[in-house]
Amino acid sequence: MTDHHLTIDAGIATITFDNPPLNLMTTALMGVLEGHLDTIDADPTVRVLILTGSRKAFGAGSDVREFPAYAESGNVLHKKLIRENKVFRRIDHLPIPTIAAIHGLAFGGGLELASACDLIVVDEDARLALPEIKLGVFPGSGGSVRISRRIGEARAKEMMFLGEPIDAATALSWGLINRVVPSGKAMEVALDLARQLIARPKLALSVCKTAVDLAFDVSEDEAIARTLLMCDLVSSSAETREGVRAFFAKEAPDFSRVSSSLYRPS
Repeated sequence: MTDHHLTIDAGIATITFDNPPLNLMTTALMGVLEGHLDTIDADPTVRVLILTGSRKAFGAGSDVREFPAYAESGNVLHKKLIRENKVFRRIDHLPIPTIAAIHGLAFGGGLELASACDLIVVDEDARLALPEIKLGVFPGSGGSVRISRRIGEARAKEMMFLGEPIDAATALSWGLINRVVPSGKAMEVALDLARQLIARPKLALSVCKTAVDLAFDVSEDEAIARTLLMCDLVSSSAETREGVRAFFAKEAPDFSRVSSSLYRPS
């Protein structure tokens, strides 16, 4: 049975993959994810998204039982990869912070999905891998781009050429993930991070996310020019007025006091 849950509570949306035993990244999951992302986009109360998995894994990659249907040229694009990349790109470009909370395994498409998130929190005994090469393919759902950005060419090629798992400590030292936590604590720490992010200014967070992404997407000159315009936008915002007020009052800012919106670049 496949049942992928969406819950929204106190500004935190959580999508839990539940396709036992290993939460494979199936074509059915992509349809469910699209629906959940539509719900999140339509809900102005959502400030942070967490992705996690039930039971033994975050996600153990593609369902190899689907592969025979992709054998004819063009099939893998139209039956799998175009849609999968569209969904992962939507997650990557959400105007809110996104967190992957990983336990057990994050292999193949599961790790590619996690790499579309802004922050990755991992149990200390989890294992991460891009084993596609062992099936005669390679990461086709953004992992060859997003993971290479995170860890650099040499380490990305090692992960993709050999296809062997790495442990959480190695992933942290390589810059693939943000936090290693005690076994069973990834979701707890992700929720704590989400609550911290909700206390930050909504507009400034979404603008900051866009500004960081620009560093990888356009030339340096264009990135800086566009960042300057975004700086002007936030500097005249109610959030900045609240931050400055609180600074001089020697108290913590309360950004929930002011009205603000998410930044959605055109």
